[in-house]
Amino acid sequence: MKRSFYLISAGTLLIACCYGFARFAYALFTPALSEEFALTPTVVGAIGSGSYVGYCVAIVASSVLTERMGARRVAVAAGIVATLGISLVAVAPSAFVLAAGVLVAGSSTGIASPPLAAAVARWVRSDVRDRAQTVVNAGTGVGVVLTAPIALFLFGQWRLAWAVMAAIAAVVTLVVARAIPPSAGTADRPVPDHAWRAGTAGLVAASLLTGLGSVAVWNFGRTLTDGLGDTTSVVAWTVLGAAGIAGAFGGDAVQRLGLASAWRVGIASMTAATLVYAVCPDVAVAVVAAAGVFGAAYIALTGLLLLWAIRVYPDGASFGVGLSFFVIAAGQALGAPAVGALVEMTSARTAFLIVAAVGVTALAVRPASVPSPVVDPSV
Repeated sequence: MKRSFYLISAGTLLIACCYGFARFAYALFTPALSEEFALTPTVVGAIGSGSYVGYCVAIVASSVLTERMGARRVAVAAGIVATLGISLVAVAPSAFVLAAGVLVAGSSTGIASPPLAAAVARWVRSDVRDRAQTVVNAGTGVGVVLTAPIALFLFGQWRLAWAVMAAIAAVVTLVVARAIPPSAGTADRPVPDHAWRAGTAGLVAASLLTGLGSVAVWNFGRTLTDGLGDTTSVVAWTVLGAAGIAGAFGGDAVQRLGLASAWRVGIASMTAATLVYAVCPDVAVAVVAAAGVFGAAYIALTGLLLLWAIRVYPDGASFGVGLSFFVIAAGQALGAPAVGALVEMTSARTAFLIVAAVGVTALAVRPASVPSPVVDPSV
């Protein structure tokens, strides 16, 4: 039990660094970065999409390598890549190098998710496995919360802020190396038999719509509410992350409500939060409340998709999670530059309304009836 707790804690911290720092901190610092490098909204979206593109490439490689090399080596690689990418942003002399740093840093998220899902599936008891998976996944909220005080105190010195995040990521990588037990992996089946099966189409559709429906707040929420001032914007970001930690209870929600009902609640909540951003971007209380609802809903939804993927692919946890999270990132990669262009052509409010309309269509997707996961211990 002690080993499981250590593994879950280390995995949560790695997700915090890879997602909260390496991937989503870019959105928090967009005002400072836009001023430093003279970035337009379209360029901001294009650079942000680079993070998601890097994620898409990395998660494919990670899903294969986790099976071949074992979870610990791949998880440590995620920490190293996150540290390098964050460091590159910290020293970026130009927008081109900034974009490269964001891409490398964002790649770490794709590397991290499959080995951590596989490690929990292998070394955590089955009766607490769903909760453990969603707790680790909720590390995103922890990372978002941690970026807030860093940004608040060092917003005028954004390079130092990113250097601090790089140092934290390096320490967490060392912790992960000690927490995950060694394993040789399996060299024979990186992709399970019958890769396209009952439930796959729904999983893919749900993942794509989650990515598209979340991209406005993650990439442009800070820009839309810039008129509220740095302090209020950072408070909203803190609330978003803190509420995201509540996504750790996604596994409990599945046990109580069932996957389909929990899914509907999550999608409705994320859409409502996006609409509030669009309608009330100048009302501080409304924005902070919407940030909290969005954070809880988004992290819960990714946790639900993680569980959904494992149920569809009980014989290949890393493959199923990799597929789902790849498609989430693909939706965000496609959506980020599109939303940036919409902001320039129309307005940020209109762009948010369109994103909400797209995201709510995920209510039409239902999890297929699939058996409870029986995980192959060789995963």
